[in-house]
Amino acid sequence: MKNLFIVNDPPYGTERAYNAMRLAIAVAKREGQEVGVFLMGDAASCAKAGQSTPQGYYNVERMLKAFLAKGGIVGVCGGCMDARGLTDVDLLEGTHRSNMEELTDWTVEADKVLVF
Repeated sequence: MKNLFIVNDPPYGTERAYNAMRLAIAVAKREGQEVGVFLMGDAASCAKAGQSTPQGYYNVERMLKAFLAKGGIVGVCGGCMDARGLTDVDLLEGTHRSNMEELTDWTVEADKVLVF
C-alpha cells in the first residue's frame, strides 16, 4: 500500500472524515496508486451502512462506496466497533473489521500516512 489514511473523527459533526474521504478518492483516481483507509475511534461509524443525510448534504457512506469502487481498501477498528455497538453486519459492503495488527502492517508498508 502506498497511501494510508487514518481517520479518527465521526462521519458528521466535524469535516475531517469528509475531507479525508475527498482526498482518498482523489488519490485513488490516480493511476498506479494504492490507497487504504483505516477507520478508528468515532470514525468507525463512517462504515455504518444505511446512512441517511438531508438532500444536498454530503454522505460519508456514498463517499466510501465511491472510494471502494476505485479499488480502495477500508479497514474498521474492531475494538472501536465494539465500543460503539457496531457489528460486522452493520458494516458497509466492501469494508471489513480490522485490528491494530493490520493497521501496523499497513503503516509499515505505506509510503505515506495521513492522519485525520
